[in-house]
Amino acid sequence: MTLRMKLYGTPLSGHAHRIVLALSFLGLKAEIVNVNLREGEHHTDAFRAINPEGKVPVLVDGEVTIYESTAILTYLGTKYDDGTWLPRDPVLLAEVQKWFIWSASELAPGAARARITRLFGAPFDLATAQEIGRAFLEKLNRSLDGRDFLVGDRATFADVAIYSYVAHAPEGGLPLEPYPHVQAWISRIEQLDGFIPMPKTPAVAA
Repeated sequence: MTLRMKLYGTPLSGHAHRIVLALSFLGLKAEIVNVNLREGEHHTDAFRAINPEGKVPVLVDGEVTIYESTAILTYLGTKYDDGTWLPRDPVLLAEVQKWFIWSASELAPGAARARITRLFGAPFDLATAQEIGRAFLEKLNRSLDGRDFLVGDRATFADVAIYSYVAHAPEGGLPLEPYPHVQAWISRIEQLDGFIPMPKTPAVAA
């Protein structure tokens, strides 16, 4: 059977893992197309014809192509969800969007950047990324004090947008032991029906 959806990504990308989780939680099937970033496949003309930005993930759903991970989450939640993962209530939806914004403005330049700097030699300042990462983990820990999930009383795409890079923050030299509420939240996410782990890569020495 030919699948309607294709997801272009790479197994160690937290951005792509968000979409793997979202598809699984929604019960949707997609053909996974692994893009070899080390070999520069994302910079080829063939891939840029799919995403001119030359980045993963990219979701192709029939005639529709969406890139940028939180945009894909918004698309999937709007088209295929019943309001469980992407709330229809305007206040709750605004809260989800807030975490989407923070995933780009604080999580990406912090824990995510520290991780790719240590694991893959990305040309960023590790100390700065770790400082930003610790500040975000402290905020996340405060936000989870007294609550199970980030928005409302159940898991939403806000949790999906934040989970992958936070769970893998130790790979960027950011231990999670100082953040007990974050650790408990990670455990709750990993116990959800449909959860799929992202492969772990041993972090190199700082």
